Amino acid sequence: MDICSKLTCIKQENGIYVAHTDAADIKICFVTEEIVRIRASFDKVFAEESYVLMTTAWEDRLDGVFEGERTRVAPVLAEVQEDENAVTMETRELKLVIKKDPLCIQMFDAEGEELYSSVPGCPFVKDSNGRVVSYSRMKEEDCFYGFGEKAGVLNKNKKFLRERATDALGYDAEKMDTLYKHIPFYIRLDRDSQKAVGLFYHNFYESVFNMGCEKSNYWPRYTYWQADGGDVDLFLIGGNLISRILDNYTFLTGRPMLLPKRALGYQGSSMYYPELEKDSDDAVLEFIDTIKEEGFPIDGFHLSSGYTSYDNKRCVFTWNTERFKSPEGYFAAMNEKGAQNVPNVKPGILLCHPWFDQFDAEDVFVKDSKNPDMYGVGKWWGGDGAFWDYTKPEARTVWKKYLTENVIAVGTDSIWNDNCEYDSLMDKDCICDFDGKGGTIGQLKPIMSTLMCKLSNDAVKEYHADVRPYSVCRSGSAGIQRYAQTWCGDNYTSWHSLKYNIPIITGMGLSGQPNEGGDIGGFAGPAPDEELFVRWVQQGIFQPRFSIHSASNDNTVTEPWMFRNSADIIRKAILFRYRMLPYLYSAEHEASETGAPIMRALVYEFQNDPNVYDESFTYMFGHDLLVANVIEKGAKSRTVYLPSGCKWYDWNDDFYCYEGGQAIKVPVEIDTIPMFIREGAVIPIAENQLMNMERDHVKKLHLILVPNGERDYTMYDDDGVSNAYCDGVFHKTKIHVEGTEVVKVAFTSEGSYEDHIETIEVEMIRRDKSPFWIQLGGRKMEHYLNRRKFEEAESGWYYSQTRRAVLIKYANPKQDTTLIVSYEDFDLIGM
Repeated sequence: MDICSKLTCIKQENGIYVAHTDAADIKICFVTEEIVRIRASFDKVFAEESYVLMTTAWEDRLDGVFEGERTRVAPVLAEVQEDENAVTMETRELKLVIKKDPLCIQMFDAEGEELYSSVPGCPFVKDSNGRVVSYSRMKEEDCFYGFGEKAGVLNKNKKFLRERATDALGYDAEKMDTLYKHIPFYIRLDRDSQKAVGLFYHNFYESVFNMGCEKSNYWPRYTYWQADGGDVDLFLIGGNLISRILDNYTFLTGRPMLLPKRALGYQGSSMYYPELEKDSDDAVLEFIDTIKEEGFPIDGFHLSSGYTSYDNKRCVFTWNTERFKSPEGYFAAMNEKGAQNVPNVKPGILLCHPWFDQFDAEDVFVKDSKNPDMYGVGKWWGGDGAFWDYTKPEARTVWKKYLTENVIAVGTDSIWNDNCEYDSLMDKDCICDFDGKGGTIGQLKPIMSTLMCKLSNDAVKEYHADVRPYSVCRSGSAGIQRYAQTWCGDNYTSWHSLKYNIPIITGMGLSGQPNEGGDIGGFAGPAPDEELFVRWVQQGIFQPRFSIHSASNDNTVTEPWMFRNSADIIRKAILFRYRMLPYLYSAEHEASETGAPIMRALVYEFQNDPNVYDESFTYMFGHDLLVANVIEKGAKSRTVYLPSGCKWYDWNDDFYCYEGGQAIKVPVEIDTIPMFIREGAVIPIAENQLMNMERDHVKKLHLILVPNGERDYTMYDDDGVSNAYCDGVFHKTKIHVEGTEVVKVAFTSEGSYEDHIETIEVEMIRRDKSPFWIQLGGRKMEHYLNRRKFEEAESGWYYSQTRRAVLIKYANPKQDTTLIVSYEDFDLIGM
């Protein structure tokens, strides 16, 4: 057993510091002013070969795999001071102190607040089983968020968590571990200082996190991370604010993909249709027609793997022509209807696959550990199977070839990468190519799904250079956000899942993946009852991925119209999501630039309010809308805590105003979605009803404003289909709001994309008074006291006494302009 207990010396080599200890060498690199890498290697090799880091300050053996994606930066040179007790390394934002004996590593922010400390005398250990361990100090009530896709409440204090991606069909969303993702990253929030730090362990062996559920009288309170092999490769991520830490983390591991608009629309799906004995194509097309006849919008269809059924076995890349008579014709018909197929593909290849010998001859499989000339075998759907090795360059090329010829060229730009956990390949010593070096599946397993998604995107872009691909994936490692939308797997139909899927999704948002959702209505188990289904749709419309998807065990199919008495309620909720497209797509764009979640844990926005640190079931939709879904059966009311520091306006009660920092109880009916607008909000909504996010355009914009000092907001738009936005073909409307008695709203535009907005209606909430006058672009607007006349007019303003808000409408000026709303006092009697 090797224990790093004391520092012997430290040297600098090309901007990277090498610390020698009595057990391991430790490399220290300041990647930026706020990100420091601390890598302890017991074999002292330090091979650089990452599949997930998109920003590096060193040469990496795999740079060529990510050409055009990876950014190289120069390491930040810290100011170093050394005395007999410690070495201090300092940048503008961070200070690292390495105490020599006993060895202890501490990190402080620029104000001297301790953000991180190892356990003195044993920060890094390699045990007698070859496992590496990193021990960190904690306070008793620290908050821990992230860890990827995890069941239970949001704050993982006193939890034991395992990082191992599994196929967890029908999981308990409160108690089970593990699920489908492997993301060894978390955020520690100190309740005393209200400051946070991120810890990312760049190591993909199976690992565990013990977040304080172990205690020893001989050591201060501690947490630990333990992995089955590799180095302790720890990135400490500063910034103090959770939002800044996620910005830094996604800078390091890759910015989230800007999804095409269709990916944010309703994705129809059910395993029922592709499993019919014949004519599945007609059944799906009829489903799309029924959706439209029933007045529901739609943008896509997740095509389950039944289309690949061969002798009743799932055989990827093949087509069952009894079920799909003409795949090309079927895909063309679906595209014509504005519901592109997202076909399911899997990395496991059954030994009975009709093309198996051909694949084997092309040498694409993970190898057997005892016979490297043979493929490794694991359990698969329908029998034994071999597994594609995406760490092999030639295998990646072959995968793209088959994917293009048999799926993409049939007529889609969307791929559903499924069952890619490699969970059933039990022998962890099975051999992977590792881009020529050789490795094991135990070392690289979670990387496979991430590379699979990279390949599906690359294949689409190589076939259609201008098309923005859409990949959706069930599994993933750190970095999956760069390539795919994900979902929290095969959930079970229950009120329990409805409730606990919320912190699973917001926890993924705090793990760098803003584009996560869940199967609405539940995937496994019985069909949802009527009330549960309504409540699930009402929650689902705020999830970045919105798909009603089922494989119910009672021979039913979960569809939006399945309960006639509630169909209108469900339709209204889904239509509301579509009208929220300007707000949702702007949040999607923000996520692609900063890693900001779309469905946000309250602690992300209100880190200075300790009352939200343990809140798991109320969340923010974007920056400005608090959502408190009804998640209890038969509920007649919902208790909602409104964070402190601002006022809140009830969406459902004519903007009734509440002071923040209190819990309120609001009555609910079956059609109620409790929502509250944040003071200072800017919320753009489509006034005209969209039925397809990809093809329909916002022509009438409704802009909700709640002025409160200065606020900047960017409304983003582009064609939602192509990659032209990379070349500046987008439209950013920057909205700057300032003032209280005289509110100025400045609109400035950027980009060459021409938006489709024809008219704008601003709804400015101000409950205490009506404006005195309003002008647009330097010209005063006409004031209407009669609502009918206001609605008949092309422009002007009207103050609603019911909602205590002023309505201002005008034609889109198609140029930069300023709206001024004066609430100045006017003495009518003394005039």
